[in-house]
Amino acid sequence: MKDGKFITLGIETSCDETAAAVVADGRDLLSNIISTQIDIHTAYGGVVPEIASRKHLEDINRCIQAALDEAKVSMDQVDLIGVTYGPGLIGALVIGVAAAKALTLATGKPLIGVNHMHGHISSNYLTYSKLEPPFLSLVVSGGHTNIVYVKDYNDYEVLGGTRDDAIGEAYDKVARVIGLGYPGGPKIDGAAREGDPDAIQFKRVYLEKGSYDFSFSGIKTQVLNYVNSETQAGREVNINDVAAGFQEACTEVITEKIIDAAKELKENRIVVAGGVAANSRLREMLAGKCDAMGIELFLPDKSLCTDNAAMIACAAHYEYKLGREDDLKLDAYANLDF
Repeated sequence: MKDGKFITLGIETSCDETAAAVVADGRDLLSNIISTQIDIHTAYGGVVPEIASRKHLEDINRCIQAALDEAKVSMDQVDLIGVTYGPGLIGALVIGVAAAKALTLATGKPLIGVNHMHGHISSNYLTYSKLEPPFLSLVVSGGHTNIVYVKDYNDYEVLGGTRDDAIGEAYDKVARVIGLGYPGGPKIDGAAREGDPDAIQFKRVYLEKGSYDFSFSGIKTQVLNYVNSETQAGREVNINDVAAGFQEACTEVITEKIIDAAKELKENRIVVAGGVAANSRLREMLAGKCDAMGIELFLPDKSLCTDNAAMIACAAHYEYKLGREDDLKLDAYANLDF
């Protein structure tokens, strides 16, 4: 405890960010330390799992101490340790889980393993102090594209998911195809601002009627075929127009599906989460549609869209309040279900 507040230390190492954070009473962000590996992996065009794991090992203790120092708390004042235990890169996850278990063993503090996707949804609790379940959530990230009905803090019903590429994965692949490089999300977003979204019409993929599932592999192939055909014909490819057309098609499908789900469930609140929640066009399109439909839209602060440990600490806090606790047998699971 510090000043009568319940203190949670969060640890996140699911992919290529080594992160630690301290949160008081579940929603008061005291520190949020993120050591990114983007510069390292850019040279390879994407995340190299073994390199990511080694970098986590180098940075994890430093990040934890930096989070404690910035929050002005000691481990003695920490009441709970929360750590991402899946889904993610197995080698990367193992580093965070091992660090959290070592701290629990050394201090006797309770331990909570947090589902990374639950953490992303929880990032909105840090942005909106009064937000409470139930609500409808759109989770858009490098590995996931889901529509989720959040019934309570630890009660999730997945209504739809991706059948192939996740939206963030599709952005990365298309960025490589058109020569923008890694990371694809922000680079396509930036290029699209300079392009015409109507110049190139890519087919929208909605799947069967009434489905809340997604499929983005087809549009990735459309982009590849377009670039190849234009190049072979000797015509110059306008990269900005390709980026804008691709982004418009993806965000249109995502927006329409989450709005349809909200109408069917008669839910008037939509909460967005995940790295792609920072995308400017998705934010703009969702805001316009929600405003027209009288739906309240919750978008996390952009600093909390990327992988971070603050969201993990927040999720751990509420799971602990519901009576859950893990022991030193906690393990990492790369393919952990939602």
